[in-house]
Amino acid sequence: MFLLLALGFLVAGIAEVTAAGSSCIGTISSLDDVSSAIKCTTININAFTVPAGETFELQLLDGTTVNVLGDIQFGNKSWAGPLFQVGGNDITFNGNNKRWDGGGPFYWDGQGVGVGITKPFPMMGISISGTLNDVYVVNSPAHAFFIQNQGPLTVSGVTVDDSQGNYPNSQSGKNSAGRNTDGFDVGSNNVIIKNRYLFLQDDCLAIKSGTNITFADNYCEGGHGISIGSIPSNVVVSNVEISGNTVVSSAYSFRIKTQTSATNSKVQNVTYTANTATNCTSYGVLITQSYPSNEGTPGNGVTIEDINFNPGTTSLTAKSGAYRVAVNCGSGSCIGNWDWSGLETSGGKTGSIINNNVITGFKQ
Repeated sequence: MFLLLALGFLVAGIAEVTAAGSSCIGTISSLDDVSSAIKCTTININAFTVPAGETFELQLLDGTTVNVLGDIQFGNKSWAGPLFQVGGNDITFNGNNKRWDGGGPFYWDGQGVGVGITKPFPMMGISISGTLNDVYVVNSPAHAFFIQNQGPLTVSGVTVDDSQGNYPNSQSGKNSAGRNTDGFDVGSNNVIIKNRYLFLQDDCLAIKSGTNITFADNYCEGGHGISIGSIPSNVVVSNVEISGNTVVSSAYSFRIKTQTSATNSKVQNVTYTANTATNCTSYGVLITQSYPSNEGTPGNGVTIEDINFNPGTTSLTAKSGAYRVAVNCGSGSCIGNWDWSGLETSGGKTGSIINNNVITGFKQ
């Protein structure tokens, strides 16, 4: 009897310690602090340098709040990465606009991922549900964010500034040093990305797969604009809203790209609302099924359905020599309702519309 009582008190005591422990405040000032800090549901991250060749990884308890209180610098080493990885459910991640510096100039050689210097990517691997706010990334070696959330996620107030990569360096010759510096790659469902600023050399947004994705009220400068794809085989992208964004001096403003050889994939129900694009240098709108070519021989193994520029007016201005709109569909693969009555274009020149008789409300 007494033994059972004693065991009961012991178990209760352990439970109390566990509960108390999870409500503690963890502090991270080096990677050595991570293992103890992640036992708490409040974590404060101070300024420190992550050693070269190591991942700063946080696997968080449900409901954890993370407060970034200082700048994070990553050491330089040619390796695959990622530099940072965070996972957990119902997380509140407060970046407080402290800088995460990926050391891009060390890696930037005018070449992309898989060629030249090995570049760690993504810089920021995000596998949380909840909110991610006010994270400030500079000099990502390649792709800045890769989102694979396990539940609904809202990303707000993020900055990605790779503008230094616009200029040549000693490794890139006469070419811009930065390449493949995507802002956000998304490969999951129920994602809202809003109110952010991106200065880069590749896609501002690249949706690889997923459903219920909103990209709203963002500013994108340089690079390749707002993209869906490239889409390979056996992938679905659906229920996407692109609204209220500003795209400046990008090669492409709005693009859907499916791989020529892809099969059994679908892109459907994509709505562009009240966006503005200026000084587009290659294509204002490009929808192509011949990727990696812009206007090569298209495949028809991917269905593209219900692509709308409406409601609201999306306006774009193409630079002299650029195409305002080009559509390159495979035979029979662009279907459904394509209401483009809200698309207004100017400047540039007229592009081809191939294998698409479902666009309404728009003439070049």
